[in-house]
Amino acid sequence: MESQDVDILVVGAGLAGLVAGRRLRKHGRTVIILEAAPEVGGRMRTVALDNGRADVGAQFFTARTAVFQKVVAEWLAEGLIFAWSQGWWDGSAEGVANDGFPRYAAVAGMTAVMHYLAQPLTVYTGAAVLSVTAAGAGWQVTAADGRLYHSRALILTPPVPQSLTLLAAGDVPLTAVDRAALERIQYAPCLTGLVWLAGGVNLPEPGALQRPSHPISWIADNRQKGISPEATIITMHVNPVNSQLWWPTPDGELKGRLREELRPYLAANARIRQIKIYRWPFALPITLHPERTLLAAGLPPLAFAGDAFNGPRVEGAVLSGLAAALAVGN
Repeated sequence: MESQDVDILVVGAGLAGLVAGRRLRKHGRTVIILEAAPEVGGRMRTVALDNGRADVGAQFFTARTAVFQKVVAEWLAEGLIFAWSQGWWDGSAEGVANDGFPRYAAVAGMTAVMHYLAQPLTVYTGAAVLSVTAAGAGWQVTAADGRLYHSRALILTPPVPQSLTLLAAGDVPLTAVDRAALERIQYAPCLTGLVWLAGGVNLPEPGALQRPSHPISWIADNRQKGISPEATIITMHVNPVNSQLWWPTPDGELKGRLREELRPYLAANARIRQIKIYRWPFALPITLHPERTLLAAGLPPLAFAGDAFNGPRVEGAVLSGLAAALAVGN
């Protein structure tokens, strides 16, 4: 049975995992990142539809802390991102809500940022993890393909319920305090639709509408955004409450609801060619852990990270990844 040994294993190649891996590598640690999906990114995901592209998960991000502003400055210097807006129209007479913070988007879609972060790292995609087990002074991780990985320290970045399932599969004994803290974390799902249009769409500049209390909380034109110059692809997000209510709804019915919600914004010449539905079961942390990471007590070094750890969202995931790297040996 094939086995590999490194200083630190990271499960999950989303933002928190990749940021943690880069920080640890910078400080001379050997790191392997295991990702179940076919590519890196997690919810920072851009997909192709016909000859167009669309961000299907995270749509933009802000930078409100000095640490993340430094990261954003690097991404700007690399030409990865741009300032898209300072707020969105919510459909009211007040116009665009502007709080002074730029909303950044990725020039080639959010996945491009993730590929940049992964470039110097050893990342195995399509490497689903079955279990993690405390082994002596370190960890053993068993992958679905039968490979074993051993490390001194471990960082778990999947949604917390999935991380707890991996620990349970390996009979890892969390303390009652740590287990309670992790089980308090809760997530809301998100239903997302991508709509491929022939013809135009009438959305306010710079191409997005945000209405948190409306069932369809987000509508954005990826052509106006600048990431899909060859085709008009619309991203639509259902708000957390309605995503929960509509989760059992068949895709065909969901497509009908999205079609009706988009209709008022379609140009006279517009025709819907295709709608695809995406389901994110752990899209939005709604009960957060108060710290950027949780370092498990009574075990070999084990840190939990992700946007559920003192968020918010993209910025929170980056800061959590940095905190986890520091906790396990940066």
